[in-house]
Amino acid sequence: MSIGTMEDLFVDQLRDMYHAEKQLVKALPKMAKNSNSAQLRDAFQEHLQQTEEHVTRIEQVFERINTRAKTKKCEAMEGLVEEGQELIDADPPAEVLDAGLICAAQKVEHYEIAGYGTLITWAHQLGHHDCAEILKTTLEEEKATDEKLTNLAESNINQQAATSGNR
Repeated sequence: MSIGTMEDLFVDQLRDMYHAEKQLVKALPKMAKNSNSAQLRDAFQEHLQQTEEHVTRIEQVFERINTRAKTKKCEAMEGLVEEGQELIDADPPAEVLDAGLICAAQKVEHYEIAGYGTLITWAHQLGHHDCAEILKTTLEEEKATDEKLTNLAESNINQQAATSGNR
């Protein structure tokens, strides 16, 4: 896709985020399956449901701007997902894996928060205020997930990971 206008850039980055969300729909079940903590597993499963809605919302934005819903390979998300898989493949103790999965998930959330924040700003700039509102709902869910992961890490998972090798 040629990027010659701000509208082109908006569509390009929307396609990038569309691909990112679709990758997460595949990655989150693996993260949930490998979680030792029931609370963490539940958080991943809840976020999977939200992520499926995020995909649908992006499709709504494409529809509202009269553009075909199409992905652009998101190299950044691919790398973040791969890092999470490498952690799982390293087979650390369960408690350490949980702390690492939270880290991997928060990297993903921070990428998405940056992406959605930018898309919202651009949508307003381009006069797509209705699209900005759709994307804002997703941004708020991403922020809430990040906060939930921080709370899980700080409430007990990091402590359990820190003491797992000392037993």
